[in-house]
Amino acid sequence: MIELKDIVVKFGDFEALHNINVNVKEGEFFTFLGPSGCGKTTTLRTITGFIEPVSGTVSVNEQDITHVPIEKRNIGIVFQSYALFPHLSVWDNIAFGLKIQKLGEDEIKRRTTEALKILNLQGYENRKPKDLSGGQKQRVALCRALVKQSPYFLLDEPLSNLDAQLRQQARTELVRIHEIYKPTMIYVTHDQIEAMTVANRIVVMRDGVLQQAGTPDVIYHHPANTFVAGFIGSPA
Repeated sequence: MIELKDIVVKFGDFEALHNINVNVKEGEFFTFLGPSGCGKTTTLRTITGFIEPVSGTVSVNEQDITHVPIEKRNIGIVFQSYALFPHLSVWDNIAFGLKIQKLGEDEIKRRTTEALKILNLQGYENRKPKDLSGGQKQRVALCRALVKQSPYFLLDEPLSNLDAQLRQQARTELVRIHEIYKPTMIYVTHDQIEAMTVANRIVVMRDGVLQQAGTPDVIYHHPANTFVAGFIGSPA
């Protein structure tokens, strides 16, 4: 379980997150949803350790990790920009983190081969990122997070650079990954359809404040306020 308790984040005098309290259950596909600038990415970066809150705690399985370095949090991360190394092949991009962890060559090969198979990238091992389509780059980024075999898988708008058809395919792949590995997945998006399609539970945010948390059905049919109703497009 991942828990955010009374999280406050400031950038100078600007308070980006206001007393955020969230519990993400083990094995859940959890989504932060809201318009640009609402604080959803800041929340995700606080969980990963890229941002340290001025107050509040981040806990994993009841252990406080608020001040634990990023590299020691054992969290798989997929960024919006994919953040692939342009000079490395697909294989080396995927295996890079495993080499840093000093895993054995056999284990690196096993994990990388398995991830390539799951995301249909066999045959692309020797290509550089410049030789890949947007959808292929996105799948490489997913592979790189997948091979860590972390129980926590965080994704920051990973499909925003794809066209509509590829987005649909990628959503299907994400759901399939979740069904296979059962990780706790935390997903950031501004796309209402995306959130309603993939999530077990959704948190809707606005201006750094949590507006409502609930299942897609509850959020849609029983919005907590007019902002949630308007943003989701609920009939309520």
